[in-house]
Amino acid sequence: MRLILLGPPGAGKGTQAQRLVEKHGIPQLSTGDMLRAAVANGTEVGKRAKAVMDAGELVSDDIVNAIVAERIDQPDCADGFILDGYPRTLAQADAVEAMLAKRDLKLDVAIELVVDDKALVGRIVKRAEDAKAAGQPVRKDDNPEVFDERLREYYKKTAPLIGYYYAKGLLKGVDGMADIDAVTRQIDALLDQKALAAQ
Repeated sequence: MRLILLGPPGAGKGTQAQRLVEKHGIPQLSTGDMLRAAVANGTEVGKRAKAVMDAGELVSDDIVNAIVAERIDQPDCADGFILDGYPRTLAQADAVEAMLAKRDLKLDVAIELVVDDKALVGRIVKRAEDAKAAGQPVRKDDNPEVFDERLREYYKKTAPLIGYYYAKGLLKGVDGMADIDAVTRQIDALLDQKALAAQ
């Protein structure tokens, strides 16, 4: 099962990805983790990424796409994977399609966590308050100004993917404002339907 989780920052993608990892035993592929691993392992593409990051520049799509392609060839991805935070743009979405087609694979589903932006701001403020109360560090993006900037970036670059996957018949939406367990149940029901349809 190969799937993508879509939704703005704070929608709960990371939480749901972790639950899918536990339930289905497939890895969650986050570009940040993959970049760090490629650099740490000194792979060819990892060396290219390190040189760019050491120069204080942003890693190009070419490098990110190469790192994802390298990662999906690893044995733990044989039964599928969850893409989290990638693709972020239409160009990256085309690259995913090309790298999968080259391997005779395809995406099974793109799940959008549909949320209310105003409520999301409340959610991140609460997350920051809870972290403080528990004596844990507060994520630097858990403040309304930073979050607002990330939200604008999401709508500019990543939200067009919703139409992209809808046009391909791959998009499924779940109510991301429901409580965490309810969102998990919605996703499980969707994946069960996909599995039945594939039989």
